[in-house]
Amino acid sequence: MFTGIITDVGRIDAVEARGDTRLRIRCAYDMAGVDLGASIACAGVCLTVVDKGADWFAVDLSAESVSRTAPVWKAGQALNLERALKIGDELGGHIVTGHVDGVGTVLAMQSEGGSWRLDILVPTALAPYVAGKGSVTIDGVSLTINTVHDRADGPVIGLNIIPHTASVTTLGSLAAGDHVHVEIDVLARYLGRMEALRHVVKA
Repeated sequence: MFTGIITDVGRIDAVEARGDTRLRIRCAYDMAGVDLGASIACAGVCLTVVDKGADWFAVDLSAESVSRTAPVWKAGQALNLERALKIGDELGGHIVTGHVDGVGTVLAMQSEGGSWRLDILVPTALAPYVAGKGSVTIDGVSLTINTVHDRADGPVIGLNIIPHTASVTTLGSLAAGDHVHVEIDVLARYLGRMEALRHVVKA
């Protein structure tokens, strides 16, 4: 479980194909305090630490994970990182599972006042789960949806990226055409499931 509050920006040092895809990620964490088997969200994807050094850790990506995520798993790629939530930690964002629901496409990233306006086209299947003033996670970052504009090819969500968020995450470097990981609010996911079952029972 995570909160969507990024605690480091790491960088992929190496990618190795060995059945699954193994990534070695350099970071600023004190790895002495990170156990093997711990969970770290990498660009919003919950992954398990399988090896580590003083300033790096390794994770394995299954073929299933690769097929459902953006093509960001390459050497040199910067990744938003967040360690798993501990009991008693401050919940500064919202409840984030680290399970990506879809890949969105950045349509525009433009300055607006002192911040940035980010417009992202998300998959049509996620349309029922995005709403104005609701929560969404983009590449692991907890954000509030400002606007939703429905189109035939999927909803476009409008987000406000403040200067602090732009500077301490990878979101500040996004540009039109980039792909991002989208995780819907876990409450919306459960409500959607309940609604689907309610119709099945009625039928």
